Amino acid sequence: VSNFEIVTWFGAQGVEKGHPMNHGGEWSFDFGTVKYVNAVHSSVLPDGTYGGNPGGFVINAEGVSFYYAGDTALTYDMKLLGDYENLNFAFLPIGDNFTMGISDAVIAADFIKCDNIVAMHYDTFGYIEIDKERAKKEFADKGKELSIINIGESIDL
Repeated sequence: VSNFEIVTWFGAQGVEKGHPMNHGGEWSFDFGTVKYVNAVHSSVLPDGTYGGNPGGFVINAEGVSFYYAGDTALTYDMKLLGDYENLNFAFLPIGDNFTMGISDAVIAADFIKCDNIVAMHYDTFGYIEIDKERAKKEFADKGKELSIINIGESIDL
């Protein structure tokens, strides 16, 4: 599941099972529903092909609702998710430089009205290294739980 351009590109690479979506669209799959929502960042594929408009997803499955923000900056559109979705948890980027950083992610968590956040897009290379203790403290100071998962680890949500 991705935007039209990325699914089409993967199709040209031989990937047969893809589902294209675009902003505001929602689709019912066997496992639940997926809604494609706004994100703000650049999008280019490995061969230089335009990757289309970036997005995130709201997924509802088995009575659980979560938001996967993708690579994104903090946007005011996130407030709409808080107004119309009842999110159990959310995946938010916190690495800064290419996406929102820790402080903006705390604001995003407020916008989406979600207290259980899973950090993503951090510590994979120099530009996005974070202070994990600072991140946990900033979220805790706002009454939110931040899960920071190390490579190879898993958590139950």
